[in-house]
Amino acid sequence: MSIRTEEAYVRWIREYLQFHKQKNGRWIHPNQLGNPEINQFLTMLAVQRNVAASTQNQALSAILFLYTQVLQTKIKIDATRAKRPERLPVVLSVDEVRRVLCAIPDGPVRIMAGLMYGSGMRLMETCRLRIKDVDLQRKQITVRDGKGQKDRMVPLPDKLAPRLLAQIDSVRKQHQKDLEAGAGWVWLPYAMQRKDASAGRSLPWQYLFPASKLSHEPRPREADGGDGVPQTQLRRHHIHESTVQRAITRAVRNAGVQKRASCHSLRHSFATHLLEDGKDIRTIQELLGHADLSTTMIYTHVSSVGASGIKSPLDKL
Repeated sequence: MSIRTEEAYVRWIREYLQFHKQKNGRWIHPNQLGNPEINQFLTMLAVQRNVAASTQNQALSAILFLYTQVLQTKIKIDATRAKRPERLPVVLSVDEVRRVLCAIPDGPVRIMAGLMYGSGMRLMETCRLRIKDVDLQRKQITVRDGKGQKDRMVPLPDKLAPRLLAQIDSVRKQHQKDLEAGAGWVWLPYAMQRKDASAGRSLPWQYLFPASKLSHEPRPREADGGDGVPQTQLRRHHIHESTVQRAITRAVRNAGVQKRASCHSLRHSFATHLLEDGKDIRTIQELLGHADLSTTMIYTHVSSVGASGIKSPLDKL
C-alpha cells in the first residue's frame, strides 16, 4: 500500500484504541475488543462527529485491515453509516480556466494545472507521473495505479507538448547532478526494487515533476550496513501536492474567480467541457477512470446540456 494509506490506517487504529482506552489510562488490546466496540466507534463517528461518508469508510477499512489481515479475526459491521451528501462539483467556464492558468507563474505547477484541465487527471495522478508515462509521439499519457489501482490512457494536449519536452530536459539535467552527488534514486512500485534495483536510478523512472530537495525514504530497506540497522536511500520524491494546491488556490484568487475552486475543479471542468462539446458520456467515463457511469453522469447537471441549457419561462414574458 502507499505510504499515505499506511499512515491513515495507523492513525485510525490508534484513534479506535484511544476511544476504548480504560479510565485508568491503560490500553486495551484489540483482541479484547469485538463487534460491539467496533460498531460503537463507527457509529460515534457518524452520529456524534458527523463525519463524511468517505471518512467513516476510511476508518472502517483501517479496522477491517487490523482484524482480518493482522489479527486474523472475523468481524461483523452493523454500525450507523454516515450519509453521502449529494453535492454538485464546482465547474469553471472556459474563460475562468484561462484566467486561472494565466495567473499561475510559468513553471512546473502551471504545466500540472494544464494537465489536470487538459487531460482530466487527479492531483496525485499528476504528481506521480514519471517520464516513461509521457508519450509525446502518440500524444497520450499513461496514468498508473489511479483510483482503484487501475491504469488508463488520457490525451496529451498539443499546447503542453513543448513545455513537457522542456520539463523532461530539466529533469534529465537535475538527475545527472543527483547521480554525480551519489543519489539519483527514486521510489519503485511493488516488487520492482527487487526485480530491477538499477531502475531506481534510471531516467525513465524519475518523476516528471520532482521535489526541489532530496529526502530519505520513510520506509527503510531490508538490507542494512552490517550493523543491523536498516538503511534508507537518499531519493528525489515527486513535488508535494500541497505546493500545487496552494499555487492554484492563490491563482483562483488572483484571477478574480468568485468560486470555491480547487485542483479538482480543473478535472471537473475537463469533463463538463467535453460533455458540452458533444463527447460521448462513456468516453468521458473512461478518460476519468470512473468505475460506475452514474459517477460521470453528475456532470450532466452542471453542463450546458443540463440546467444552464434550459431557457427559463421567465425570459418569455
